[in-house]
Amino acid sequence: MKKFFSVFMLVVVFLGIVNAAAASGKITIWCWDPNFNVAIMEEAAARYTKANPKVEIEVVSMAKEDVEQKLNTILASGVKKGLPEIVLIEDYNAKKYLESYPGSFAELTKHFNYDEFAPYKLEFMTVNNKIYGVPFDSGVTGWFYRRDYFEQAGIDTSKLNNITMDEYIEIGKKVKEKTGKYMQAGDPYDGGLMRTLLQCAGTWYFDEKGNPNMVNNPAMIEAVKVYKKLADSGISKEVTGWNEWVAAFNGGEVASVITGAWIIGSIKAELSQSGKWGVLPVPRLDIPGAVNASNLGGSSWYILQNSENRDLAIEFMKEIYAKDVDFYQKILVDRGAIGTWLPAQKGEAYMAPDPFFGNQRIYVDFSKWIEMIPPVDYGLYTYEADAAIMGIMPDVYTGKISVEEALKQAEAQCKNLIGL
Repeated sequence: MKKFFSVFMLVVVFLGIVNAAAASGKITIWCWDPNFNVAIMEEAAARYTKANPKVEIEVVSMAKEDVEQKLNTILASGVKKGLPEIVLIEDYNAKKYLESYPGSFAELTKHFNYDEFAPYKLEFMTVNNKIYGVPFDSGVTGWFYRRDYFEQAGIDTSKLNNITMDEYIEIGKKVKEKTGKYMQAGDPYDGGLMRTLLQCAGTWYFDEKGNPNMVNNPAMIEAVKVYKKLADSGISKEVTGWNEWVAAFNGGEVASVITGAWIIGSIKAELSQSGKWGVLPVPRLDIPGAVNASNLGGSSWYILQNSENRDLAIEFMKEIYAKDVDFYQKILVDRGAIGTWLPAQKGEAYMAPDPFFGNQRIYVDFSKWIEMIPPVDYGLYTYEADAAIMGIMPDVYTGKISVEEALKQAEAQCKNLIGL
C-alpha cells in the first residue's frame, strides 16, 4: 500500500510538472493608467512568465475611455475576434457590461475561492448567482487628517472612530476657528462624497430592481442635507478639478481629506509633511445601519469568454491574483495598491508602520475597514444618476428648492437619462 501511494504521488508530481511546462500561448490584456494598473499587471506578467516561459503576456495600455469604447464596439458588433483575454473594468460600470453583453464574459464562480476576497467587491460582478470577475484594487475610504492642525485645535482623535458627518462638520468649525485652516477641500458639484456616504449606509441610487431610488431613500435625503450643510458651514474650500484639490492639501490649506486610499501617493508627494498626517475611519451618515467604512472607486479584471486563450488567462489570474502573497506586498509598496484578496493583508508590507503617517500602521486599519464596507449593487447607471443629482445641487445650495423637491427632480432627470 505504501509503495502504491508513493508511486501515485510521483505520478501526480510528474503530471503537475508536465502541465506547468506545457503551458503556452499568448494572453492579451487591456487596461489604463501606466503608473498603476498597467505597471501592476506587468509585474504580474513577469512573475507568471518566469515560471511559464512559453507563455507570452502583452499588456496593452490605453486611456480608460478608449478601453471602454473599443470593448463596447467589439461586443456590440457580435464579432468574436480581436478581443483580449483580460480587460480591466471600473467597478461602477461592471454590471452594465455583464447585463448588456450576456455570454461575453467567462463565468469564474468555480475557479476562485471568493470567500478570500473582500465581500463588497462581489456584489456588482455577480449576475444570477454567478460571479464573473476577479476582484482587484480597493477604493476603501479613509479620513486623512493633519495631526498638527488637530492638536492645535485641541481635538482628541481617540474619540473620532465612530462619528457622524454632522459631528465632522462641528469639528471642522472648531478647527477653522482655532487654526484658520479649512477642514476640507472639494468641488460641491462632484459626486464622490455622495457615493461614499451612500455606500456607508449600504444603499445606492437604485433599488433592487434597478429603478432610480432617490425620493424615498433615507440615505439620499441625508446625504443631500450633508452637502448643503457643508456648503453653508464655511469649512470647505471650494476647488475645481484634481490639480486644485491636491494642491489644497499639499499646500497645507486644509486639515483633512475624506476619500479613497488611492490618494495616499498624492499626499506623500509633499515630503515636507512627513509625520504630520494620520488616518481615521470615515464619518458616516446619521441614519440607522450606517457604518464608518465605505468605498470610492476601484476596478476588477474580467476574462472574455470567446478569447483565444481564455483558460490560460484563468490560470494566470489564479496563480497571481489568488495565490501570490508577495505580489500584493510589492504592488502595495511600489504602487500604493491595496488589493482585495484578504490573505495578502497579513503580509509584511501591510503590517509595517508608516513614518509619513506618524508610524501608524495604516494598512492594518484599511484592511480592517475593507471587511466592514457594506456590499452594494451599483446597477447599470451610476454616473447617469450622479449627473442627475449633482446637476440640481446649485438650486439646493441657494435655497431655491428644498431637498425633497431636488430629489424629485433628480429622480425624474435620472429616469429620462436612462430611458425609463
